[in-house]
Amino acid sequence: MGLTCKPGSHTEVLKRLLNLCIRERGSVCFSEQDIFLLFGPVDILIPFHGLKSLEEFVERAFNPIRMIGAEEDLITKTLSLIVVSEGPALVEKPFAFLFLNTKPKSLEEVRTKLLTVPNVLTADSVLGPYDIICAVKAKDHTELEQTVLNIQNIHGVEGLITSIVAPIKVLPEW
Repeated sequence: MGLTCKPGSHTEVLKRLLNLCIRERGSVCFSEQDIFLLFGPVDILIPFHGLKSLEEFVERAFNPIRMIGAEEDLITKTLSLIVVSEGPALVEKPFAFLFLNTKPKSLEEVRTKLLTVPNVLTADSVLGPYDIICAVKAKDHTELEQTVLNIQNIHGVEGLITSIVAPIKVLPEW
């Protein structure tokens, strides 16, 4: 699920997301490892795992999250992406997420090829405005640039948007 926040309010939305399981009985609980703050068209990306149905997603996650800061309009847009083909689970923090569009007949071929590209951590086919969400690692922007160029050269990739992952700093330092 992607969230676009009112300018300047992403820290407050992150705090409320992290506190959601305390306030909302039965909702999905989060830690900082479950949420990604992005520099891109989506401010916050939240992957969900283990939900059994669309109804469970709507009840336990979508409805409670979309109501965060409703009275202050802290969240201005939500983006729900339903995973069709899931790649491997993330085992390390990505440097960036790529949102790809592909030629319709090339979708699964592109997803399979992505998983062979060095630095690609995972690639999921999704229903929504994008065809694939891909998490990549990189040690710096130069390595990210090379990875993006490699991905752009895969036959069937029509376009992509790169969103760099930002550090989340909403909890006090211990």
